[in-house]
Amino acid sequence: MTIKSRKDGRRLVSTKISRADSRERLRKRYRPRRVQILFVGESAPASGLFFYRADSGLYRVLRETFLTAFPALRKTDFLDSFRALGCYLVDLCGQPVDRMDSRARRRACDVGEARLVRTIRALRPKVIVTVVRSIRGNVIRAQQQAGWSGPHIDLPYPGRWSRHRRKFRRGLVPLLRRSLSAINFLNS
Repeated sequence: MTIKSRKDGRRLVSTKISRADSRERLRKRYRPRRVQILFVGESAPASGLFFYRADSGLYRVLRETFLTAFPALRKTDFLDSFRALGCYLVDLCGQPVDRMDSRARRRACDVGEARLVRTIRALRPKVIVTVVRSIRGNVIRAQQQAGWSGPHIDLPYPGRWSRHRRKFRRGLVPLLRRSLSAINFLNS
């Protein structure tokens, strides 16, 4: 936790903390009652972009992938549809790690496992999808510690490389069609 002091002796909490709190409040707003698919990312980016603000690259790729699986979602707000379908995205790490050196990043991911264990126990998802292959081991250890078993797929982060986006879509579209009851959602 970073705390800054003012000249008058009062303490100010760093914007890093308030930004993280703001992200978590927004994330919770989109938490479904029953989680069908739990997506696990590494962390929100340091840039301030965020999936649940609908401004990140991951948001755009997930939205496009869901629209490929369920074209009728074009008529809806994607984040509301994502929640209504029982999907939820959480991050392994509570703070951005993308600007950390590799050693600090691995350490942050290892520390994040305990938080993910609590999340998996609380949400009891039917399926877990890791959206960054580098955290696969962290997610598997958290699943084991949570006593969770079920389908788990690992996907490459669909960011910079078009081949990773293609692999991401090829891996996710069939899972979405198999796992989600979009027909009930779309007809209501």
